[in-house]
Amino acid sequence: MELPPSQFPASRAAAVALGYLCYLRGGPAGLQLRELRRARRQDIDDVGHKYYLELELEDVLDKARTVSCTAEVLYHLGSKTSAPDVQVTVQGELRSTEEADQEFYNWIRSLEKELVAENIPDSHGNVPPELEPIHLLAWVASGYLIWQNSTENTKFHLAQVKHVKQVKRSDEDLQFDYVVLLHEMVSQEVLPWQVTLLWHPQRGARVSQCQQGAGNT
Repeated sequence: MELPPSQFPASRAAAVALGYLCYLRGGPAGLQLRELRRARRQDIDDVGHKYYLELELEDVLDKARTVSCTAEVLYHLGSKTSAPDVQVTVQGELRSTEEADQEFYNWIRSLEKELVAENIPDSHGNVPPELEPIHLLAWVASGYLIWQNSTENTKFHLAQVKHVKQVKRSDEDLQFDYVVLLHEMVSQEVLPWQVTLLWHPQRGARVSQCQQGAGNT
């Protein structure tokens, strides 16, 4: 069944696909939705609802650079605990961030004291340039949260990094303990999540733990 791209079910599925892709890419190079071009839904008996999407995405730091993406998002019937199944295919070349990633990695490793920051962006929407990679890695971590916690009736968006703390490790990974605020667009709730992200420029990112709530920072 074809869906108008402006319809809420289509845009919610697109948010899940984008969150999944951000986590899958696993680096400080953000993508955001420029246009949802086409959407259709298939009702699969005893399984759930599957959405087929055609998206245009843009680079957060270079909005003139866009790529096309097709995605499939399957919400399991009646399940509030199973993450949607997502498959994405990107057509086109994404900007290489290898050099910038390595520079950021080396800078963090060279700090005498662990990095701590809060309120990214600030109340005026500003992100200090040196913290942009930290902000974009929060998009990665939030992408995981969005993918894992979305249903057909939710639409999450990263509102702010409330707090982030680097944790020294004995291996080569960088560890960032985030408290992020996710805006749930349907209920208009703003939900704090604690999430720990491990990142290395060659190995990408992975969420090692997460839980809802602000906890102690």
